[in-house]
Amino acid sequence: MSDLHVVVGATGGTGSALVRELVRRGHRVRAVSRRGGPAPAGVEVTTGDAVDAARMREVCAGATAVYNAVNPPFDRWTTVFPAAVRGTVEGAAAAGARLVFADDTWMYGRVEAPMTESTPVRPVCPKGVLRAWLADTVLGAHARGECRTVIGRAGELYGPGVESLLAAGLFGAAVAGRPLRWIGGLDHPLTPTLVDDFAAVLATLGEAPDDALGRVWHVPHPEPTTGRALVAQIRARTGGRAPLVRIGSRAGRALGLVWPLAREGAELVYQFEMPFVVDGSAFAARFGSGPTPYTGPTPYTDGVDRTLAAYRAAAAGGRAA
Repeated sequence: MSDLHVVVGATGGTGSALVRELVRRGHRVRAVSRRGGPAPAGVEVTTGDAVDAARMREVCAGATAVYNAVNPPFDRWTTVFPAAVRGTVEGAAAAGARLVFADDTWMYGRVEAPMTESTPVRPVCPKGVLRAWLADTVLGAHARGECRTVIGRAGELYGPGVESLLAAGLFGAAVAGRPLRWIGGLDHPLTPTLVDDFAAVLATLGEAPDDALGRVWHVPHPEPTTGRALVAQIRARTGGRAPLVRIGSRAGRALGLVWPLAREGAELVYQFEMPFVVDGSAFAARFGSGPTPYTGPTPYTDGVDRTLAAYRAAAAGGRAA
């Protein structure tokens, strides 16, 4: 049986981390992106746009598992994401492979309690509605017998190569000695997701028995932290004294005039103004034993160190982290 794992969107933060994780696990990996790019030794690199279903059938040929790690810029979500999901579903189905979809939590809406896989889907913004629709599309393909699918769902990402509300404005700014930008409240419980932990969960779902498919699995996290604690860890490791600029929903929309990520992400800021806790205990219980057990999430101290190291290396090389 083939052991080919195809990562679509392989040059983004999640896709790159997933390629590295699959290589670490000893799989044969094909990295697919629109323009190609660097990859670990032994990885087959090819080009392909996820919106092109015919091309997806070509690049997914022979695969055991296909991963949709596509992450268009916020301003292209509505135009790109639906076709990208359909394209990867068709590619995986043609290969007889499973499709693992990398997802977020924006479809849940305003939730005060920890988010579990059974939390009602009640989106409160257009991007949340789109995310709910995409998840229904992926799981609907499984329910209809078109393609075996499964969803891995993470909180707000941070880590090497990640573009998010916790990325350049926080970690990148700290390394550069610029004022740190924090979106939302500083003292609400928070479970940011290290991208390497997300990759480990997605890879595990790519290897999992078929009885784990057809559903959503949340990424496990350490105990909740807060924005204030995260900022303190970053400052302690950089020795920085640059001021912290806290940005709420209204200020985020204004900042969007000069910061595109804030402009498009302003509708999502609400989640950082209330508890933002993702409960991944179901995944930990299901995959915490066996031949290759899931060993648990990375502590925030280690995740912060890893992310800062990536930004320092990028700064030394004159490129973006």
